[in-house]
Amino acid sequence: MSNKPILVVMAAGMGSRYGGLKQIDPVGPCGEAILDYSLYDARRAGFSTVVFIIKHEIEEDFKHTVGARAEQAGLEVRYAFQQLDILPEGFTVPEGRVKPWGTAHAVLSAAGCIDAPFAVINADDYYGPTCFRLIYEYLSTHADGDKFAWAMVGFHLKNTVSENGSVSRGVCVTDEAGNLVSVTERTRIEPRNGAIAYTEDEGKTWVKLPGDSLVSMNLWGFTPSFVAAAQQGFADFLRQNVPVNPLKCEYYLPSVVSAALADGRAQVRVLTSPDKWHGITYREDKPELVAALKAMTDAGTYPQGLWK
Repeated sequence: MSNKPILVVMAAGMGSRYGGLKQIDPVGPCGEAILDYSLYDARRAGFSTVVFIIKHEIEEDFKHTVGARAEQAGLEVRYAFQQLDILPEGFTVPEGRVKPWGTAHAVLSAAGCIDAPFAVINADDYYGPTCFRLIYEYLSTHADGDKFAWAMVGFHLKNTVSENGSVSRGVCVTDEAGNLVSVTERTRIEPRNGAIAYTEDEGKTWVKLPGDSLVSMNLWGFTPSFVAAAQQGFADFLRQNVPVNPLKCEYYLPSVVSAALADGRAQVRVLTSPDKWHGITYREDKPELVAALKAMTDAGTYPQGLWK
């Protein structure tokens, strides 16, 4: 087993809120996709192998765009497919289910491609250069001991909201040593009246959150032990959730992390990035992202034409 960390990219979502295949939508000055910037920053940080988790429906388009550019840049590229029927023995896909099983299931779909410590990212988020350096260095220098040695990169909430609608973020609590105590998914966070707040009752009441709150953007660092922990929890998840929500229940990465924290199996270091997140949750987010990437290119953060 190699100890050189690999990058796992979750790119199976079809972008329902965005209304298109945002994983390959051109946003950079020379037609780059948002994912090209993550791959560029990851390669600069030391990553040389990338696992793309996609669906068969987008395979051809993906391989001919981002996948081809990653190979030209010298990255070793592996593909995994998140399909609904990748389930533990004894389980079947509920009738009428089309929604993927969630981010933890995505990683399980790639189990055959994961043979080293790995970082996990979303395909449709711009994370900035700092986080890839932080997570690569951590994964290169930590191994499981008495506990799983996992990590996540936290972002300041104020750097991760959209002016065009609500976002979903995992709000983190850490201890004095900078280790994760808990992560709570807030599915509707919005800027409101100069502050940031979340609602859990369709907007009837709002709870303010400090702008410097640490939130998860699904940028995790795991040892290979994560795969076994996720497999172990998946059957329990299906038994509990399919009977009550067969078409929409999802198995998320933070659920696996929370379970391992709760029973003392894991220690999760929180590494903080000062970079501003950019994303295209909504189509209206695209002009701001395009302008930000152009500004960073003009400032020399990125070359004109990432892969030239």
